[in-house]
Amino acid sequence: MKKNINIYIFIYLIILFLFSVFFLYQKHNVANDSTISEWLINYEGGFTKRGLIGQISIYISNFFLIKLRDTIFLFQTLLVGTYFFLVYNFIKNNFYNKIFIFAIFTPIFILYPIAEIEVLARKEIFIFIYLLTYCLIPTKRKNFKLFYKLFLFPVAILIWEPVIFFILFFFFLDLIENKIKNINKLFFINIAVYIPSIILAAYIALNPISDEAHKLMAASLTENFNEKCYMSCDLLRSKSSIYQQFQGNFDKYSAEIFIRYILIIIIGFGPLFILLFNSKLKNQTYFFSKFNNLLVPYLILLSPVILLFAMGYDWGRWVNISYVFSIISFIYIYKNNLINLSEKFLNNKIFKKVNKKIFIFIFIIFCFGWNPKTVITGDVASFPGYRIPYKALKIILKD
Repeated sequence: MKKNINIYIFIYLIILFLFSVFFLYQKHNVANDSTISEWLINYEGGFTKRGLIGQISIYISNFFLIKLRDTIFLFQTLLVGTYFFLVYNFIKNNFYNKIFIFAIFTPIFILYPIAEIEVLARKEIFIFIYLLTYCLIPTKRKNFKLFYKLFLFPVAILIWEPVIFFILFFFFLDLIENKIKNINKLFFINIAVYIPSIILAAYIALNPISDEAHKLMAASLTENFNEKCYMSCDLLRSKSSIYQQFQGNFDKYSAEIFIRYILIIIIGFGPLFILLFNSKLKNQTYFFSKFNNLLVPYLILLSPVILLFAMGYDWGRWVNISYVFSIISFIYIYKNNLINLSEKFLNNKIFKKVNKKIFIFIFIIFCFGWNPKTVITGDVASFPGYRIPYKALKIILKD
């Protein structure tokens, strides 16, 4: 099974990468593309959140005398390729039962940005690469990991500051990897290293860009690149305060939306929740040793994300990002032999006796039959496994 799964995952990621490059190329010159709008944010008017990558893109465009959107497209292609490369190297060569397979191929994980191309190569991809790179560092390189977090986590904040809502995942990995039992050791080894990042995130939240600075940034884009500051770039001004972040969602809430997303989370996270429920830490660590399994601790790790849901209307993205952190961190502790998976669960006869044809049918329906839409008001999309190639073929024939 291990050998076959490696091959299937490799082919799957190659196909998704090719579709990613195709869609990125098709949409990188679209005037109202949401991904490009986020990449246009820069420091030409002064310091602002998420401006680092836009400023680097501007420098590259000016240095090589190429269009800003072409620079962004090349940058995005490199990032997507790096992300898929890291995903493959991270998840290959592990034991996988049927629940593991569902947890990896769930449509809220790798498939999601290609199914919802307005999410493709958004700035959270930097955060995914940061997390995967961190998890690929050998556990014995503790000092290197310490400096990695100290110096690169602030960079992650500058690129996409909502990563601060997922900081508990890094605390969690530190706790169990270092087998921390003492609260004093917890502070000096783990919390202190994040203080610069926390201060930076607080500064960004409390110091939004001014109207004058935003006008300068927008004018620079227009004068130098003939680009308008729209969507994400424009939202820096219209949703600058913390209250405005929350206020933007007030008129969108409904019972239907809450029920829909509760079901999306339960179903999409379902295989991982099953794995967590049947997993237990091997060593006693501060706080998390109080639980009989990892399901409740992971719900605690995800609890700050509720604020992200309350502040932004891209709920499909938040589900995807939450899942990436959850599955990557789980595989990390599994690979490093830090947890015990229940033998009863691994040897469950129900999983082993499922007919191959029935398993394939369920697999296709679950993994390729649906996906959440990007925004809070969007319904659940159907059959991304069919719609992705159909959309690509339609674009090719149209051209």
